[in-house]
Amino acid sequence: MAKVELKQPIIEEIKGHVDNAKSVILVDYRGLTVEQDTQLRKSFRENGVVYKVYKNTYLKRALEGTPYEELSKHLDGPTAVAFGIEDAAVPAKIVADTKKTADCLEFKAGVVEGTYYDAAGCAVIATIPSRDVLIAKLLGSLKSPITNLARVLNQIAEKNSTAA
Repeated sequence: MAKVELKQPIIEEIKGHVDNAKSVILVDYRGLTVEQDTQLRKSFRENGVVYKVYKNTYLKRALEGTPYEELSKHLDGPTAVAFGIEDAAVPAKIVADTKKTADCLEFKAGVVEGTYYDAAGCAVIATIPSRDVLIAKLLGSLKSPITNLARVLNQIAEKNSTAA
């Protein structure tokens, strides 16, 4: 078999992840212990994130012509890639959480919901609450005025019934 024929299935696998991803985060994993890497992979797996280490040339080829193509300029040295399939911000959050105990783990860059972010931008993305938390806060803030109105109306009704 020619080398190209051996590489093509790997590139197709990467393209499949890219097509399904809401975000792609690149990290430099140099210096991680086996235990830290195992915990990181477990966290990603539990949260529906695909985390892999591919050759940079394979990643460059797979990212060509996609919204994630700008990440190619960060593909030098050891690079791991996290594909956020279910929630776009989760990969950045997991990396940031792991970074607290493994300071050698570093963001390189990322694309979240079609927007490119450098390492500092990825760190900011990690601080954004999850979609579920944001929805809960929104519903709580919408419910609060209605609850207060009902309480006031109930007090007025009680005051009128005791006065009569």
